[in-house]
Amino acid sequence: MITGYTTGVYDLFHIGHINLLRNAKSLCDKLIVGVTVDELVAYKNKKSVIPFEERMEIVRSCQYVDAVIPQESMDKMENWQRLKFDIMFVGDDWYQTEKWNTIEEDFKEKGVKVIYFPYTKGTSSTLINEVLKGLREK
Repeated sequence: MITGYTTGVYDLFHIGHINLLRNAKSLCDKLIVGVTVDELVAYKNKKSVIPFEERMEIVRSCQYVDAVIPQESMDKMENWQRLKFDIMFVGDDWYQTEKWNTIEEDFKEKGVKVIYFPYTKGTSSTLINEVLKGLREK
């Protein structure tokens, strides 16, 4: 059985999230999704619109997801030690970055493959937030 793992904030759930989860599930038997806790979202100087527990439930309800866990640490190796996943799915905005080159090397030693998926053009939670903000200010 091949276990896949991915993480995200999953705020303002949209088609890009579904595309990522659908694609990830097509490459593994079991897909575990880490949903970022509010404290880690704040670490990026952001604030989610949807509360953490609701974001967990939204992701849990997606047909492509087999298990949902809180993402309480940015340390991917720490999560691997707990979950022992075979594949890590990541957005392609991280491809060839210094951080992810290092993570890939560490995972390679454990036999974990990192697969980068393209972001869905034209949509993101940030973009949706900006559009909503603009509409509210009118």
